[in-house]
Amino acid sequence: MSLAIFDLDNTLLADDSDYLWGQFLIEQGIVDSVSYERENQQFYDDYRAGTLDIQEFLAFMLRPLAEHSLEQLLAWRAQFIEDKIRPILLPKAMELLARHRTAGDTLLIITATNRFLTAPIAELLEVPDLLATEVEFTAGRYTGRPIGIPCFQHGKVERLSAWLAETGHNLDESWFYSDSHNDLPLLGQVSYPVAVDPDATLAEHAQEHGWPIISLRGA
Repeated sequence: MSLAIFDLDNTLLADDSDYLWGQFLIEQGIVDSVSYERENQQFYDDYRAGTLDIQEFLAFMLRPLAEHSLEQLLAWRAQFIEDKIRPILLPKAMELLARHRTAGDTLLIITATNRFLTAPIAELLEVPDLLATEVEFTAGRYTGRPIGIPCFQHGKVERLSAWLAETGHNLDESWFYSDSHNDLPLLGQVSYPVAVDPDATLAEHAQEHGWPIISLRGA
């Protein structure tokens, strides 16, 4: 049984769920539109450039979770899934997941986006195992603070290593699908790295190393 690992944003989804959550908060009038949109865009640009300060980003992204009740957050999240996530599901991504599932592979999503947002998305994609950035939750509320190692860049390698030790899985005959050069540390660890609709840096690296480049977009 092989392990098939998938990045989420811009890989299995046709957009970035973290960024879209920020846009959703703006559209709903939950956050200040001018300042929040400016910061949301800047962090997204930094991510794509490979210069993101993950701790600063998490402080920004998780703050709204601490400012509202769990009941309200869950209601907003449900609407977010319907309005922003269902429209960016990719049929080819669902087919790819189904092929690995039929082959008997263990499916795992690994994402820098926090678990609050991604747990229902993984459920929608019918992937039971998820490694995501964890958020502190105490006394019935989110604190807005991350806990543990953020699931980002080399942190994905560390989080996956711990998961492998806990579950007994290994990277023999393993796959990892990603769109981003931020995932190069983990792509270099698996048996079969695959670049999916990659950014320019990852596309160049994949070509140099003979990695497959595929697209899950379009017909």
